[in-house]
Amino acid sequence: MKKLYCFDFDGTLTYKDTMFMYLKFYNSTKFRVQFLKHIPLFILLKLKLADAEKVKKSFVGSILKGQTQEKIEKKSQQFFERYYPKIIRENALDFINNIDRNNTQSLLVTASLDIWTKPFAEALKMQLVATEAEFKNGIFTGNFVGKNCNGKEKLIRIKKVITDYKFDKTIAFGDTSGDKVMLQWANEGHYQFFH
Repeated sequence: MKKLYCFDFDGTLTYKDTMFMYLKFYNSTKFRVQFLKHIPLFILLKLKLADAEKVKKSFVGSILKGQTQEKIEKKSQQFFERYYPKIIRENALDFINNIDRNNTQSLLVTASLDIWTKPFAEALKMQLVATEAEFKNGIFTGNFVGKNCNGKEKLIRIKKVITDYKFDKTIAFGDTSGDKVMLQWANEGHYQFFH
């Protein structure tokens, strides 16, 4: 029986949201300044009066735009080494480690950027499906390649990855409304399963 596992990352497998953690880790001074500047946008976002993708782009860009890919990747590796497996829920880690790897494909499907989630996906032996950072000539432009990988976009990306495969069963795990489409599409959708 061929199975496909789709795991959301932030909150589902982790205890905390990694975007804020990573950006603070990258440059805590700049993070504090930009966080304060972005508070009005975060409030509008909570009230559903701002576009999540735009706010995210603005905030991530305010800290990482103009940085070299080399520096970003180095920082991502350091971030991973500091927080793995600490920020991963123990029962989620146990579950993942016990997945029978024969006839199974596992995807880490996250709205977080590939920049800092890649080392985690590798450690968890999963294929990464994430929001992609755009680099030009080795410099981060502050933009994304395509859309923010959330909501309907998660499913669009999953389907692109699995076009050449047939699965008997699809099992998805998520913890927010951004995972709803993916959870409804799967044969088995688990909400806050590891909480």
